[in-house]
Amino acid sequence: MSRQKSDQEIMEFFVSNFASCDDPQSLWIGEIIKTGESSYTEWKKKNQSLSYVFKSDICELFSDSDTQNLFEVNGTSHPLIVKKYLRKEITLETLVILDKLLGLRKTYDKKLKDPIWEFISMRIRKYSPFIHIDIFKYKKILKECVS
Repeated sequence: MSRQKSDQEIMEFFVSNFASCDDPQSLWIGEIIKTGESSYTEWKKKNQSLSYVFKSDICELFSDSDTQNLFEVNGTSHPLIVKKYLRKEITLETLVILDKLLGLRKTYDKKLKDPIWEFISMRIRKYSPFIHIDIFKYKKILKECVS
């Protein structure tokens, strides 16, 4: 692989494979060998159109009638946005961007103490350094979809 790809591409290859699997802790090399290249290609496509992916996810979220409860934590119940992520209705990238814009992870870390949220929080925290965005551009997209 080191002969075919640059150091940056190798790092992105592994990040894409860890981000695309459901449980990165159980990811094994055989799976990376089988599906790694396709995961990497899909990840590159998603990152090249990240603003489009974010806009479509956000506009879909705010088109629902129940947008009031989208970010709200009721007791120990997950907010609607987390449920939509678990149902694969929004992407991990969208959660990371929303965390960068709104600081969701820190707020939810204080309120939710369950293994599901802790796993999602860890994924957001570890994946966040690999998502590079223009904060002002994505705030503008968020405002367009909300209003």
